[in-house]
Amino acid sequence: MPLLIVVLGICLLLFLILVVKINSFLSFVIVSLAVALAEGMTIEKAVTSIENGIGNTLGFIVLVLGMGSMLGKLVSESGAAQRITSWMIDAFGIKHIQLALMLTGFIVGVSLFYDVAFFVMIPLIFTVATSTRLPLLYVGLPMLAALSVTHGYLPPHPAPTAIVAMFHADFGKTMIYGIIVAIPAIIISGPILSRVLSKIEAKPLKEFTNQKVLTDNEMPGFWISFVSALLPVILISASTIAGFFLSEGNEVRKVLGYVGNPVIAMLLSVLFAVYTLGLARGRKMTDITNSLSHSVASITMIMLLIAGAGAFKQVLIDGGVSKFIGEMLSQSTMSPLFLGWLIATVLRFCIGSATVSGLTTAGIILPLVSNGAVKPELMVLAIGSGSLMLGHVNDGGFWLFKEYFNLSMKETLKSWTVMETSIGVSGLIGVLILNLFVK
Repeated sequence: MPLLIVVLGICLLLFLILVVKINSFLSFVIVSLAVALAEGMTIEKAVTSIENGIGNTLGFIVLVLGMGSMLGKLVSESGAAQRITSWMIDAFGIKHIQLALMLTGFIVGVSLFYDVAFFVMIPLIFTVATSTRLPLLYVGLPMLAALSVTHGYLPPHPAPTAIVAMFHADFGKTMIYGIIVAIPAIIISGPILSRVLSKIEAKPLKEFTNQKVLTDNEMPGFWISFVSALLPVILISASTIAGFFLSEGNEVRKVLGYVGNPVIAMLLSVLFAVYTLGLARGRKMTDITNSLSHSVASITMIMLLIAGAGAFKQVLIDGGVSKFIGEMLSQSTMSPLFLGWLIATVLRFCIGSATVSGLTTAGIILPLVSNGAVKPELMVLAIGSGSLMLGHVNDGGFWLFKEYFNLSMKETLKSWTVMETSIGVSGLIGVLILNLFVK
């Protein structure tokens, strides 16, 4: 019966989102309430459970996502993203253009949410393709693969950050393991795959290829752009690496531990970028403040979506369903990591949203993480990989890619969907291999 409740709850969620077209946050609240009542809770207990789920989930997420969106806005508006791209292309040359774009996509993708990064990078992809006379997909896929991987695998992006909080995973380890898994996934799904798909001819509309590109004087320097965009990764990674090599009483480890705390790292990074990408370039503080306010407003619905998923997770726990599922799954001979990936893949195919798929899977698979059956950091990555699988017509990224590259439906399925699936499969293989070495 508990398993049937979960299955029916997920079916109801799919029905509300896909058929009735109800807002995803409202759908999560409705389903959470329905599941709680089906579990035998009273209305009062159900509402309390939903409130606790939302509160516990958002406590950490609001800080990291909020400051992450601020940093992304500063990187985007200042021209830092464009500077990084231009420098990479000049440094690597035409022969290694794919490597340059792949690295750029990864660096920019860490600090910018996918949709924002797509809009920032797409004019540069078109410009590079035009100037080098290389096939557009050959130029574009390495960068877009990198953006997609960072969106699905790495904090401070919404789903990975929320799942890290749900699983009480180590933020720094998740980021380091994520980078290790991301590198081969991007190479396979970007440069290698693009050579196969480069025969697909993209003919972007003129209004997309004539977007404004900043001049050299309008952009900050490369190293300022690079450090400003990647400072959270630098601080958090330094703290985690120090934990591996320095003793607990070491003063350097303590200091790095303080600045490497995800919240402190994001705060320091935003303040650093406010100066380097704002004040130091002549922007007034009032103008910067307005930009930061707009950046936070743009992710309000994402936060509500994460809150709704947190409510769903909590009613599964409070109603005893989560414990039942955990006991049932613990008897399965299937790898917990593969199971998490598979559930996320099915939900991704049905719902389309990588964020919803990842968060819903996390609520279902939580018992396996809580009982120590698997490393929580690796489960974050397994679910993240599954949440990128099989992107098709119910995926917003599918339509962005189709319209900007002016492809047919068949061509988009052969390129975008294949790329996303390649990322998902590569990520799973990487996680399973990493699991052999992580103790």
